[in-house]
Amino acid sequence: MNQQVLDPASEAEAEMAGAARACLVAALDHSNAKQIKVTIELDGVSEAPVLTLPPRALRFLAEVLRQMAKREPMLLVPQKLELTTQEAAALLNVSRPFVIKEIQAGRIKCRLVNRHRRIEFEELMRYQQDQKKRSEEALEKLSRISSEMGEEL
Repeated sequence: MNQQVLDPASEAEAEMAGAARACLVAALDHSNAKQIKVTIELDGVSEAPVLTLPPRALRFLAEVLRQMAKREPMLLVPQKLELTTQEAAALLNVSRPFVIKEIQAGRIKCRLVNRHRRIEFEELMRYQQDQKKRSEEALEKLSRISSEMGEEL
């Protein structure tokens, strides 16, 4: 799987990341620009290079800095990445047979490469969101039934 695991930041890195994120978010909040130019200051260089970035890239960077400031580990995964059933199971924190049953039930879409199943990362994120939504709905229903039963007593 083509992914990048970033370990939690040190305390000093977390502090720097938090300050950098605050500055970046403040700059983005006051900007409707189509592009943002960042000037890099280098000692002894008369003309500093200018980096031109789309605001979307800076919002992503702000999110990375937020995670660093919280000292949480991060996992960067390309969106068009395809995973094996074993990798999908690890990402969802379930067993491989469970993933296969969900595929067979039509709840997770996959494609076959020879006899091997491949699942797009985006499909797993969709499935995970659906599962979360179903869990929340079930909890709401249970809470509603519980309160109705309490009123009857």
